[in-house]
This record gives sequence, C-alpha cells and structure tokens, in this order.
Amino acid sequence: MNTLTINHLSLIYQNGHQAVKDLSLEISNGMFGLLGPNGAGKSSLMKTIVGLQKPTSGNIIFNGTDVVKDPDHIKRNLGFLPQDFGVYPKVSAYDLLEHIAVLKGITNRTERKNQILSLLEKVNLAEFRKKEVHTFSGGMKQRFGVAQALLGNPKIIIVDEPTAGLDPEERNRFNALLNEISQDVIVILSTHLVEDVRNLCSEMAVMNKGQILRKGKPAVLISELENRIWSKPISKDELESYYSSHEIISRQLIERELHITVFSEEKPEHFDPVKPLLEHVYFHTLTQKP
Repeated sequence: MNTLTINHLSLIYQNGHQAVKDLSLEISNGMFGLLGPNGAGKSSLMKTIVGLQKPTSGNIIFNGTDVVKDPDHIKRNLGFLPQDFGVYPKVSAYDLLEHIAVLKGITNRTERKNQILSLLEKVNLAEFRKKEVHTFSGGMKQRFGVAQALLGNPKIIIVDEPTAGLDPEERNRFNALLNEISQDVIVILSTHLVEDVRNLCSEMAVMNKGQILRKGKPAVLISELENRIWSKPISKDELESYYSSHEIISRQLIERELHITVFSEEKPEHFDPVKPLLEHVYFHTLTQKP
C-alpha cells in the first residue's frame, strides 16, 4: 500500500502570493480527485508534491520518506500525465516511449523493450506502435500518455485534466484504463470537471484559494446535502433579489427558462426539492468562505 501524507503545507511565492495555505491531506492507493476552479492552487500543490518547488512550511511524506528533504525519492516513483504534451516529434509510438524510458533510467535494453510492448498492449496501442504519435487521435494520444506515465512502474501518478477534448467513447475507454491502473498505485486526478471525479474517484477534495474546503467520499458528501437542495424557475429580473435573499449555488437555462438552485436547511417557499448531486457539493462548497 502506497501512502502520501501532507501535513500543514504552505507555499508563499516571492511576490507574496500564498498559493497553498496550511493544507493537510492523506491519500492511499486508488483514484483521488482534486477538484477546484482554475487558480485554486491545484498546480502549485502538484508541483510541490513532486519536488519541483519547496514549500514555505510543512512536510510531505511519501511511503515513509519526507520528500521535502529528499525530492528524488518521489521523482523515482512518479508518473505524470499532463493535459497536453504539446508538439510531438515525428517518431513512432515505440521509439518515443523508448526515448522516454531511457530518460527515466531504464538502461537495460531487454527490460525496456518488454516494458514498452507490455504497456502498448495495456493501452490498446500495440498495433499502432510503428505509427507516428503526432498523427494519433486525441484519445489515442491520451492513452499514449498513460503508457509513458507508467514507464518505470511508478507508485504515484498525477493526471492533469485528462479527458479534455475527448469524445464520449474515448472518454469512457480512458476512464476505464485509469480505474484499472489505480488498483495498485496512487492516482491523483487534478481537474475542474466534476464528472471526472464522480465517475472515477473513491476519495476527493475540493480546493479553492489554496485551501482544502471539503474532503471525503463523493457518496458521503452528496448524502450530506439530502433535503437541503431546492430549485425554482424565475425571471431574469428576479435574479438579483434572489441572490440577496437566498444562497444560490447554481443557475441554468432549461428550455429557455432560468432555473436557480439554492442551498437551504429548510424548504424555501415555492421551491421544489432536488436530489443532490456531486455538482451541488462542488458549487455549494465554493460559495463557502475558506
């Protein structure tokens, strides 16, 4: 079992901006969703976890080792799947994986070959191993990304906005692959997409303004909102007054009619009950002051 423990972590940049504020988390094998809007501090936290920047205070313990003092420990066990690899060189999938494997320190040629072929099979790209990666579809590129992240048998994998731009079929295939991987390693999914967390993660946290506002199992967090979420169609002219009198957590147009969703301990007059979803957990959490 792999474990990552973050204790009272803070990060203040030289310009005075505090990107991470007294943050604590415990993560073990499985999919962990780190959910938050752009600018919440997710990227700063990820960079600190993997040793790319040193925190102002606090510590990070990965499998018993303080990676603030020994960042190479987590780097040796890390796989990273960025949102976008950028421009791919005009080389085959096999050759690019071989290059990445050498960079990761897999020096034995036979071991390297066996691992690459096994991973290409795992991500369903074996028949495309001689095809240049820049010609791949979006879904194929993401599956290639998983293969490169798994080189070297990492114990912790960080995935950044993995399903952006994928069609529904590729999205489902990719999510199934991530779920399979997470049985034996820690997979941290950093995203602003509630759907990804709902479908994949057994544990999650909502982050904003450098702090963890809420954490736990998605199903438990949803159950806490039972009989507390209400909806009502209103006119656009009424919106401002409802903002001043109710805790509006979201609004949307349904068949050209504006519907507001509010959080309330008791049923507001003329509102209908709504079955809570993870989206309501997320939006309600973001309305709370850190």
